[in-house]
Amino acid sequence: MALTIPHCYRLKLLPETTEIAIKLIKDAFQQRIAKALNLRRVTAPLFVLSGTGLNDDLNGVEKAVSFPVKSLGGRQAEVVHSLAKWKRSKLAAYGIAPGFGIYTDMNAIRTDEELDNIHSIYVDQWDWEQTIRDTDRNLDYLVATVRKIYTALRETEQIVYDRFPHITPVLPNDIKIVHSEELLQMYPTLSPKEREAEITKKYGATFIVGIGADLSDGKPHDGRAPDYDDWITPNNAGYRGLNGDIMLWNHVLQIPFELSSMGIRVSPESLMEQLRARGCEERAALPFHRSLLAGKLPYSIGGGIGQSRLCMFLLQKAHIGEVQASVWPEEQIEECRRNNIFLM
Repeated sequence: MALTIPHCYRLKLLPETTEIAIKLIKDAFQQRIAKALNLRRVTAPLFVLSGTGLNDDLNGVEKAVSFPVKSLGGRQAEVVHSLAKWKRSKLAAYGIAPGFGIYTDMNAIRTDEELDNIHSIYVDQWDWEQTIRDTDRNLDYLVATVRKIYTALRETEQIVYDRFPHITPVLPNDIKIVHSEELLQMYPTLSPKEREAEITKKYGATFIVGIGADLSDGKPHDGRAPDYDDWITPNNAGYRGLNGDIMLWNHVLQIPFELSSMGIRVSPESLMEQLRARGCEERAALPFHRSLLAGKLPYSIGGGIGQSRLCMFLLQKAHIGEVQASVWPEEQIEECRRNNIFLM
């Protein structure tokens, strides 16, 4: 999307007060998500060594920021895109029991992002991962987890309202669960992004299941790397996929707003099936993938929840630069300033 200036945008919090509100949101939400999912905080890396298979490949086209490490003989390290696979390795290292897990503050640099109201080259999110049993690898467990996260979102929204009563809550009581194939059947003439807009505007909050596998039109709803979320296993609703996206309707920008990508992680069997589907079976030789295929990593569910995006949504801001410090084109900064949008 290009830069959007909402009609008659009103600044609800001054920059100094916004800083206080950001801390309020981050403290409140991480406490609630940790309690809801039995998570404990761990320390995470900013970068990992290249060639280990630990970094998140996102859609497979984004290039990680990398640099040579002098003390390691010039070996390349790369800034993480996310910690989807690293967290699963940490569950194994700590021997975390089913039903319990970890979360961490993840910071990334994604230089391929197009800079607009909701995209920045700086990404900050809570990355979380929970150990599960083989019998938990089903749609019911996925949806139950989504509803726990959504409850934490609504509770945090209420805390913001209690502190700043002029920022009134907008989240609906429940989140609509819908599969990407169902969306295609509902809106066959629309693009995936247009389908997201229609369903999210209608319900206010949606969880779109099944991101990565080809739908009946021969195309995936959106891209997913083949080696963390399980998007190929049939679920008990009759479709493929044990992953999805939490989408909220952004009333300020009038757009669907992705807050979280999450899912049940690949089993050894679905990993190989997905690697074959994407034509990258050679990844099976990487250290992370070898560990998974050898049964050394636990079954898990996990995801990322955007910190700046959550703050932007709950504080009803028009630009993500109002809640995070990053870099923006000068013309974008000036255009925002002329319309009462002040970027950090």
